[in-house]
Amino acid sequence: MTASPASPEELIAALDGVGYLADEGVATAGFLALRLRRPLFCEGEPGTGKTSLALALADGLGLPLVRLQCHEGIDAAQALYEWDFPRQLLHLRALEAAEGGRLDADTAERSLYTERFLLARPLLQALTNAPCVLLVDEIDRADDEFEAFLLQLLDEYAVTIPEYGEIRAEQPPLVVLTSNRTREVHDALKRRCLYHWLEHPDLPREIRILRRRVPGLGETLARQVAEAVHRLRDLELLKPPGTAESLDWARALLALDRDELDTATAARTLGAVLKYSEDLDRVRAKLDVLFA
Repeated sequence: MTASPASPEELIAALDGVGYLADEGVATAGFLALRLRRPLFCEGEPGTGKTSLALALADGLGLPLVRLQCHEGIDAAQALYEWDFPRQLLHLRALEAAEGGRLDADTAERSLYTERFLLARPLLQALTNAPCVLLVDEIDRADDEFEAFLLQLLDEYAVTIPEYGEIRAEQPPLVVLTSNRTREVHDALKRRCLYHWLEHPDLPREIRILRRRVPGLGETLARQVAEAVHRLRDLELLKPPGTAESLDWARALLALDRDELDTATAARTLGAVLKYSEDLDRVRAKLDVLFA
């Protein structure tokens, strides 16, 4: 791990060095999560840079990243650990053959439940590889039972495996949880975290992000794309474009060798920035106004 930043300003510089342009609010939240050793809970609209923040923290701090992608129906076995049953069975058969069929049951059982046959999933990897950054992505997609399980793990940074024993992190990982707010996450989890709501970047910062992340993008086109995306966000769209869509649009325009964004080009490339047919129809009806 690189030296821990001594201030939010130093964290801004570290993140800037890996291409993430953080504002003071994000940097302060990240700095306090590091200093207080508290999980950081990030909410916001899709595309505001929640996942990118965790990736940048790992890169900027020189820490390994462990990522748990949540989904409906995820359970502890998928997130924490499993035993490698096929290998255990082969091992048992090998022991039996070596002993000529005379196998001591207690000895065999002890040999089966060792680190050799333990398949560490992301949460266990984070406990054993700390210091690291643990990204629990889209926790709002998981169900209440998994959230309760995660709550207990974050309280102690330890887990007890019945056949193996307790595993405790020597140093708590930096935990970043993200949510798109498709459902409300329980207060019990939020209380254990520092909270930050990520907004879409303002116009000057979005232009800087586009120039930084899209090599060869000129100032004029970057400004036109950013201004157009900001106008699109003001419409009542089903899926307002995030920064990821801004970047996709800029890359699409460069691929078409465009150095300016006009109405005709916008009409041809809207699929890079809008993802619902209803949004496409609504914007196409207003193209002359939006890109005048």
